[in-house]
Amino acid sequence: MSKLTHFDDEGRARMVDVSEKAETERVATAKGEIQVSPETAQRIAEGTIGKGDVLSVARLAGIMGAKRTPDLIPLCHPLSLSSVSVELSLDQQHNTVLIEATCKLKGRTGVEMEALTAVNVAALTVYDMCKAMDRSMVIGNIRLTHKSGGKSGRYEASQ
Repeated sequence: MSKLTHFDDEGRARMVDVSEKAETERVATAKGEIQVSPETAQRIAEGTIGKGDVLSVARLAGIMGAKRTPDLIPLCHPLSLSSVSVELSLDQQHNTVLIEATCKLKGRTGVEMEALTAVNVAALTVYDMCKAMDRSMVIGNIRLTHKSGGKSGRYEASQ
């Protein structure tokens, strides 16, 4: 079994020392979704949610969330992200908002947590903007789908 890097030999939490790691181009993509009621999906599509354009606001929130990851997740390194892309789309047939976030940088540590945080914050924003009319929304299926760069190389999730 591989050793967990966020714990020292005495089992205490620590931030991983990445100073000896090579700087490489690193990319991570995460996906998730939020199930909404048919009425909520219709109102998102029509742009008639009282708080504004749900998908645009959630996109911006996801980008902001990626940038704030080290403030939210203990032991995450503050990173100088070179790119954050958050895309949301409405699948009206299945009453689902689909979310995909991709983060990039050239550095010594990966951006998986930033991509995952972006998806979560975007989903929470959809919930917040629609909760007055739909408290039954379900956030889920949040996962890393792609990672490249660094010593561990490439990862592609089986869909």
